[in-house]
Amino acid sequence: MPAFLMNIEGGVATMRLNRPEAKNALNTEIYHGLEKALLQIREDRDVRAVVLTGAGGVFCAGGDVKVINANVDSDTPEARRDRLRGVHRIVKLLADLDRPLVAAVDGPAYGAGFSFALFADMVLATPRARFCMVFARIGFIPDYGALYTLPRVVGLNRAKDLMLSGRELGAQEAREMGIVNEIVDVDRLEDRTRQVAQALASASPVASSMTKIALNRSLSMDLDTMLEYEAAHQGIAAASGYAKDAVQRFADKKPPAFQWPKASIYQI
Repeated sequence: MPAFLMNIEGGVATMRLNRPEAKNALNTEIYHGLEKALLQIREDRDVRAVVLTGAGGVFCAGGDVKVINANVDSDTPEARRDRLRGVHRIVKLLADLDRPLVAAVDGPAYGAGFSFALFADMVLATPRARFCMVFARIGFIPDYGALYTLPRVVGLNRAKDLMLSGRELGAQEAREMGIVNEIVDVDRLEDRTRQVAQALASASPVASSMTKIALNRSLSMDLDTMLEYEAAHQGIAAASGYAKDAVQRFADKKPPAFQWPKASIYQI
């Protein structure tokens, strides 16, 4: 069975880590699959939203400890650095993804699995989801972009707490910190994720892309720069066929093409 799966349906690309017997721990096959999938998505403008999830009631337990242990004595610092730089290609593809990314988290999201979830624009989690910056427990520093993303999601002090302690977060605490958007029953996670992804896919691809790019840059930009971005790109968004159709629908008192799905029957 392949360790990584992707399918595209209705404008939504679903990427699934598929090593449930190893808690979807990352290996070479998953790395190659993720990189190939993200490169394909980048070129396929028919894909309007992306889902990242794991098989077998697990999101991702992080790096494969067996591989780490096998290399612990033979690896040089230079070899480890170069290997991680190779993985950074995937990190950058996730960071630069200009389509909405939804993470569906069931079970553990540890180490690199947590890091990957932090790149999602929305995180849906089950009550049994668990998040952990486990690196401190094995004497490593956080990687896969977490030193960049986590402080931006939860704030600097909370990032220090989670990274220095290596403590585990349940779904509810993760939601309170802003890591999780919705907590969903286990048997409804797939359906709710599909609802959210399809709604995002039905929005203006031009506006969604430019909004995401702007938000990702906003914390390193000043107000004048962001106002200029707004002025320049609003004109592009307003000139799109999607915006023109949406305005006409409003004038004709027709329902909008984009509607967010109600969550009350799904959320806990």
